[in-house]
Amino acid sequence: MSEYSFTTNSADETIALGGELAKLLPPPKLIILRGDLGAGKTTLVKGIAAALGVANSDEVTSPTFTLVHEYGSGAARLYHLDLYRLETERELLTLGLEEMEDSGALMLVEWGEKFPSIAARADGEIIFERTGEHSRTVTLHLTK
Repeated sequence: MSEYSFTTNSADETIALGGELAKLLPPPKLIILRGDLGAGKTTLVKGIAAALGVANSDEVTSPTFTLVHEYGSGAARLYHLDLYRLETERELLTLGLEEMEDSGALMLVEWGEKFPSIAARADGEIIFERTGEHSRTVTLHLTK
């Protein structure tokens, strides 16, 4: 198990941190993103996607209403999921999580901690804690 902790003070710093964290998250991995609404989860994904070369940071948006965004193809693929609006494990079945995992992609799952089946499969989590108006502590816990 590994743990890394960082502080960011702006959206630009959070994007840059995503670029650094991408080096610690070689696919395939399933990582839960934990933090309050607006904590910077999607902003971090922008940096990870850019570092992996699957999307420009300005192409990455929150999947709150679509539930899943897929970036890249082939060996370089990133799935960004937002499970905030889902309530039951049964609703997860319609997302095709097994196929995403079998693709060898990096999966970044917001609100995955709500579901025992996701938590059990996760390789780790990234936790966002606000420490000020624009600052936050971002902690990566890798369990596998």
